[in-house]
Amino acid sequence: MILGNLSGLSEFRLLGFSGNSHLHPLLFAILLSLYILTLVANTVIAFTINTDNTLHTPMYFFLTQLSCLDICYLSVMIPTILENLMVGTVSISKTRCAMQMFSFLFFGVAECFLLAAMSLDRYFAVCHPLHYTITMSSRVCRSLVAGCYICGAAVGFIHTLITFSSPLCGSAIDHFFCEIQPLLDLLCGNTFPRELQVILVAVFAILSPFLLVVYSYIHIISTILHMASAESQQKAFSTCSSHLLVVALFYGTAGSTYLRPKSTYCAAVDKFLSLSYSVLTPLLNPIIYSLRNKEVKRALKKKWRKTNLVW
Repeated sequence: MILGNLSGLSEFRLLGFSGNSHLHPLLFAILLSLYILTLVANTVIAFTINTDNTLHTPMYFFLTQLSCLDICYLSVMIPTILENLMVGTVSISKTRCAMQMFSFLFFGVAECFLLAAMSLDRYFAVCHPLHYTITMSSRVCRSLVAGCYICGAAVGFIHTLITFSSPLCGSAIDHFFCEIQPLLDLLCGNTFPRELQVILVAVFAILSPFLLVVYSYIHIISTILHMASAESQQKAFSTCSSHLLVVALFYGTAGSTYLRPKSTYCAAVDKFLSLSYSVLTPLLNPIIYSLRNKEVKRALKKKWRKTNLVW
């Protein structure tokens, strides 16, 4: 660790998995395979929805956006992780580090709010079906998605600006990409204001959309339980279960990382959680939606049959 105020430094060192070098080849093979599989799965989902007219509904419009966000979100950090596993400690310029943090926050926060927008879509579909097509018009859907990206950009810009304008007393980041918590360890003097900043941003970016999801599903479940037939209840639950699984995966791992004080921070645990919400969640999202959704499975089978006929 370099002592003194290093606010003028030009690069950082990402330590990554430096303590487990014997596992690097195995981790590299696993992460590269998962990365390729995730890119293919999300691309197939987005392509299938965009080319199948029967899936041009608000729910699948949001699902396409989720797939695109997962691709971008994953691509921000996986190349750096793979580089770290190949060469060990990675040197990264301050500018690249700042851009990586901004992109990570931008896509991550946008996904938080997108999941909340998807819960609103399910709320209107189940609780107000007669007004659903009017309420969730294409204009409203585009506006909601635009709002998600605006929130992501705002949080990313403010967080990155404040963090990288603060005096630094070190250049070694104990992580495999430019994450918020490890960078807090490099700040000089009293870091409490910055820790408070992280928590406040997390409350806005994670907790507030999560509460909207909870509010929506309280009304959704209440409406479903008052439906007359068991068949209607089962159909309504099936349209919401995939989204609930994705919400639990994403908010669970992200919340456990950012909605906790720095005193409980552990580098090894944080790396594991980061891998969970940055690698596993984008991979599981298309699997959950394709395996649990009859319409998506039907569209995928139709595309597969057409592909076989062409070949």
